[in-house]
Amino acid sequence: MNPLKRLASQTAVYGVSSVLGRFLNYLLVPLFTYTFAPAQYGVVAEFYAYMGFFAVLLTFGLETGYFRFRASGEQAPQVVYATALRFMVLANLGFMLVAWFLRQPAADLLRHPQHSEYIWWCAAILALDSIGAVAFARLRAENQALRFAVIKVLEIALNVGLNLVFILGLRAAFETDPASLLGRLWDPAVGVGYVLIANLAASGLKILMLAPQFKGGLRGFDGALARRLLRYSLPMVVIGLAGIVNEMLDRAALKYLLPFDDATNMAQLGIYSACYKLSILMTLFIQAFRYAGEPFFFAHAKRADAGRTYAAVLNWFVICCVFLFLLVTLFLDVFQYFVGAAYREGLSVVPVLLFANLLLGIYVNLSIWYKLTDRTLMGAWVSLIGAAITVGVLLTLIPRYGYAGAAWAHLACYSAMVLISYVLGRRYYPVPYDLKRVFGYLALGLGLYGLSRAMVGGLAWHPLPVGASLLALFLALVFLIDGRALIRRRPI
Repeated sequence: MNPLKRLASQTAVYGVSSVLGRFLNYLLVPLFTYTFAPAQYGVVAEFYAYMGFFAVLLTFGLETGYFRFRASGEQAPQVVYATALRFMVLANLGFMLVAWFLRQPAADLLRHPQHSEYIWWCAAILALDSIGAVAFARLRAENQALRFAVIKVLEIALNVGLNLVFILGLRAAFETDPASLLGRLWDPAVGVGYVLIANLAASGLKILMLAPQFKGGLRGFDGALARRLLRYSLPMVVIGLAGIVNEMLDRAALKYLLPFDDATNMAQLGIYSACYKLSILMTLFIQAFRYAGEPFFFAHAKRADAGRTYAAVLNWFVICCVFLFLLVTLFLDVFQYFVGAAYREGLSVVPVLLFANLLLGIYVNLSIWYKLTDRTLMGAWVSLIGAAITVGVLLTLIPRYGYAGAAWAHLACYSAMVLISYVLGRRYYPVPYDLKRVFGYLALGLGLYGLSRAMVGGLAWHPLPVGASLLALFLALVFLIDGRALIRRRPI
């Protein structure tokens, strides 16, 4: 089977699960933003930003390490899996124990002294998700994309369902009649903590559904292999942490960098976080591509035509991302209704965030040079440079321009990382990327977006027919430039 078609099919299966599951999760955005005040939603965004950092720490980069050592054939796949899984279980149980004892000091430090339970619930979610990550990696390596997809969707469906029960059921009953049966089940003191409770229950269900992948997974531990795994994987933690700095530090930092009182800062954080969710389609596609792409790149590394295949992958990846960029930005007047009216003042950051995430996706493609050549430490330095740029821009722009400065920090960071990774890739793992096509499609996307702003804002044309016409024009050009060639291409 043509490797591009195989990758596309795997990406589609992972993508369906991600898109369907995250779309269900996406429905929580209007639920939260139409129900909670911006300051309350800001608390949810803040805790999930913290969890993003710990999620990277607690997986120890072992997903990539597992793929690397499984593909090498030096050890039996079962031994590699058991070694990674046992280490992950012990490390995360230790983390949960520490979190239990330090929950109140941590809550005091984060200025939420009345909600130490939030700390414990977050820790339990993180531990369960980290342990489950190894089992999901096994499913990906064994090409069990359908099982992967079903578990992911069911996990998110339970999370969404419980949020609906808590907010539309229990909370609504409490506001109508606190003495009613359902009303008594709602505790106002917990507040947005019900979002964490729903997530915790969903993570627990996921672990139960992954039970077949855990069976026999603790037998065959190899201490020497564990040390090699960690030597390879720990630089991925640095890369991941730097990536989280680039992706989520803005939401953790807004509370402290905005020049207002705590309540106003939390409201601004809520507005920015809600508008950030409007870039979800780009994020979903990149995540689906990552799931399918990482094992695909390792599996094809030894083929003579690997470079040509990787170049074609990047070209079509950019086409898909530019399409998503245009889909959201050209129809932003429709997408805006996914957030409550109190949050729509932040819509101006959406195009910037979408294009920044597009560049992140290009970086994901380019990063094969350090993964396939075992130069993960050098890859870590690229991410650290990006993190330093993020921190610098956040510190400079947020006090002056508010959350708009956070959006531009994403764009500056990912632009630099793409450039640096391309230059290093040319030296250590040259791939014949078609830069004219890549930059041409990026310029085409930005040009069509600029044209739509001129037609809608300057000429006062209706945004829907303008958006539909320009999106159709983009698709027609893609078909003329690359579509016919792909249809005629023979299997590689």
